[in-house]
Amino acid sequence: MKLNRVILTSAQLLGAMAQNNVTNETMFPLSTDDEFSFILGEVLSLSNNFGANTGEVLRAASQITPGDFESWYAEFNYLAEQIEAQGDSSSSPVAQMEAYFRAASYYRAAGFFLLHDITDPRIYSLWDSQLEDFAKAIDLLPFPGEKTTVQGPNFTIPVYFYPADTYCSPSKKAKGTCVDSTKLPTIVACSGYDGSQEELWHSMGREITARGWNFVTYEGPGQPAVRRDQGIGFIPNWWDVVTPVVDYLETRDDVDTSKLVLHGQSFGVILTVRAAAVDPRFAAVTLVDGLYNLQDIILEEFPTKLVQYFEAGNETAFNAYTRAIYNSGLAPSDFKWVVDQGLWSFDTDSYYDWLAQLGNYTIEGYAQDLTVPVFVAGGSNDTLVLGQAPATAAMIGSEATFHLFEAVVGAGEHCQIGAESQLALTMFDWLADVLAGAIVSNATTKN
Repeated sequence: MKLNRVILTSAQLLGAMAQNNVTNETMFPLSTDDEFSFILGEVLSLSNNFGANTGEVLRAASQITPGDFESWYAEFNYLAEQIEAQGDSSSSPVAQMEAYFRAASYYRAAGFFLLHDITDPRIYSLWDSQLEDFAKAIDLLPFPGEKTTVQGPNFTIPVYFYPADTYCSPSKKAKGTCVDSTKLPTIVACSGYDGSQEELWHSMGREITARGWNFVTYEGPGQPAVRRDQGIGFIPNWWDVVTPVVDYLETRDDVDTSKLVLHGQSFGVILTVRAAAVDPRFAAVTLVDGLYNLQDIILEEFPTKLVQYFEAGNETAFNAYTRAIYNSGLAPSDFKWVVDQGLWSFDTDSYYDWLAQLGNYTIEGYAQDLTVPVFVAGGSNDTLVLGQAPATAAMIGSEATFHLFEAVVGAGEHCQIGAESQLALTMFDWLADVLAGAIVSNATTKN
């Protein structure tokens, strides 16, 4: 999952609204709670590539009480257990693989709103369950995925390697859609503020391996596995995460290290730009959606009084007022989630410290140092990134190609949720041209 496109609005808090309103969405809402609706849409979108089934998610959505975090947990945990049991009972490797993928997705979803109490053991038990089911599923892929651990400076980095669909039939070869090779282009991807690397397999991994490229995911400090297992929050020097991963890829005989691509999703865009500006071993960079400063967005959406406390450096007042809003019984789910996730992923117990740390994460001072072609995506209905996607492309300069995905064809949401095939078509067609040497930079396109 990615960072939600809606954090909160000042009107919701200053007006002391007792419940979330349904905003003017371009997609059908799955809950009267805006945050629940968005995350349900994220889970539903995994149906495109084995990560969910529409009927299962829609049934859960119908049973969840809007705004009730325990209700959310109960429905998705129940669903995960039932689908996992179906996988256990099947003798078909295909049925097992599909069931375990879906169960893993539902276990991840079940824990999404539990971070308000970081002592809750379910934060860890649900994660262990999703890891177990995901491991069983990738082992049943036609070309099984591999999980390994790479050593970083003061932490370890969990990495998945998914080999390309390397069977190059005569018909595919004649059409130029695959190339026989032992060393293949490799896309290296991370998610962002809250997303897991496992879900990246569903949102983009299958599209990549089907094109004859290797797909690699990783997580660093602040992200789900490293935060849980090693207790480390986000670090701005993201090259300390990426560089060891690339070092590892250079030891493999199935990776064409002249055709490495670094990819970032949502908040991962900022991390990716910073890393790619320091590590020069990438042939291209892809950013979905363009984001250059998350702190700016949060401050624009927070109520005036909170912003004043923050800008004055009044940590005591900022923390007290944030806690008062949180405990008022009137705070929207998106407000609760974004601050819960912030404390957790930055490993702090101070709301002020979380938001202050977030100011260290920007692409300013790094974007202009990118010297390879960069694809920047934007969504016409992405109210999180707002105007930051085209501005990100402008900051990168002549190496950037910006593409606006349109809501009128269902692709305008944050990270093109629910329209991943449209994203893959446009972004990977562009990438194929880049890797083939037909580089087009400083362009703006629409679908």
